[in-house]
Amino acid sequence: MLIDPERAYRAVASRDARFDGHFITAVRTTGIYCRPSCPAVRPKRENVEFYLTAAAAQAGGYRACRRCLPDAVPGSPDWNVRADLAARSMRLIADGVVERDGVPGLARRLGYSERHLTRVLTAELGAPPLALARAHRAHSARLLIESTDLPFSDVAFAAGFASIRQFNDTVRAVFAVTPSQLREGAARRKHHESVPGTISLRLPFRPPMDATGMLAFLASRAIPGVEEATEDSYARTLRLSHGSATVRLTPTPQHIDCTLRLTDLRDLGSAVTRVRRLFDLDADPVACDELLAADPNLAPSVSKTPGIRLPGAVDGPEIVLRALLGQQVTVAAARTAVARLTEQLGEPLETPDGTLTRLFPTPEAIAKEGAAVLTGPRRRIDTVLSTCAALADGTLTVDVGRDPEELRAELEALPGIGPWTAGYVLMRVLGAPDVLLTTDVALLKGAANLGLPADPDGLAARGRAWRPWRSYAGMHLWRAAQSTTPIPRSSK
Repeated sequence: MLIDPERAYRAVASRDARFDGHFITAVRTTGIYCRPSCPAVRPKRENVEFYLTAAAAQAGGYRACRRCLPDAVPGSPDWNVRADLAARSMRLIADGVVERDGVPGLARRLGYSERHLTRVLTAELGAPPLALARAHRAHSARLLIESTDLPFSDVAFAAGFASIRQFNDTVRAVFAVTPSQLREGAARRKHHESVPGTISLRLPFRPPMDATGMLAFLASRAIPGVEEATEDSYARTLRLSHGSATVRLTPTPQHIDCTLRLTDLRDLGSAVTRVRRLFDLDADPVACDELLAADPNLAPSVSKTPGIRLPGAVDGPEIVLRALLGQQVTVAAARTAVARLTEQLGEPLETPDGTLTRLFPTPEAIAKEGAAVLTGPRRRIDTVLSTCAALADGTLTVDVGRDPEELRAELEALPGIGPWTAGYVLMRVLGAPDVLLTTDVALLKGAANLGLPADPDGLAARGRAWRPWRSYAGMHLWRAAQSTTPIPRSSK
């Protein structure tokens, strides 16, 4: 993906925070790379070059700015909008696949050779997979250095470094300071102390953000024991590669306060990435709102609820199961069915965290024992069991590295799974921004309340003007379905 240098420099000149995370600004005279909104003195145009990723800037010999912390910004929304190899790779690298399985494992997950993958990422993003993973490790290391009192040897291991020397060299190369200096600087900035055994972070996002709507969406579907939702916070259990975890999230106007309890600190980077996807924190709400507000029927909803987000997922198979149990029933009925299944087959936490007591059941457990627990139509039970069996034996893989159309085809090829379920999974798991569930009853009701076509064909035709943000338009329609009176049409 190419960067328009003149447009990028205008964003830097105006310190436009909307572009933070979209690209990196590197200044030749200082050897530093920054976020576009860095408050430092504006560099001269001839001294600036631009990169898509921090890894590319590091490969170019630049170090991170200590003033604006360019790695502490929302990620690029392009990784959700795009479905090409580079975007899918970035999603998996952020989830820690290279740390766990190496570049060969990443290539296998994507279905390409290591050589081809390296060639594509270097051409598209300016850095090969190992360099991109190194930038991810550096970010995880900084989080642990600044938010815990762990010995640096433990930090190095948890962040995925092979040795203390590699850890020290990377921190110096990326941040131009030693680990001790990073921790001292964080101690001077720290606003609150972490509870022992927890890691407290601030997760940034691009404003505006409809945090109230996100919390309401998750609260209406929360599973007792797995999730806990209130008007101003959300918490849940996580199943990660090296163990279980819990996370508590409290939105503020500027960021999300995040408190993690991890069984194994090696899961920190993956946990943060999944939480960010769950709350859609890398979205570009301004671009989305501008396009949707151009439709006079959607404009009042956009004005009333700016920054609406697309709820994501922390685990692909979990969303598949919840979608299957939610087919053709109300949200409350689906929640009851999922809660019963979780109570019977969910794995208890070794150390409960308040009301968080168990993990969502695995596909293996449901495939083996679900027949004795599931209730309802026989056809739906068979669909759940066969889908779980496919997930358990690897016939079906549902993760952030999947190609959307390939995953859609595989899902719809399974007995009992139709376009609604497949589309819902793409939205929640992949963050696909351009899916409109035109057969959804609640969505059609919302369309009627907004004065939009309330039949599938008519809504699909009208929705073509909302591309590439039809998933977000659908969130507005779902929101409008909860209104008892039609929302007045804009005079625009």
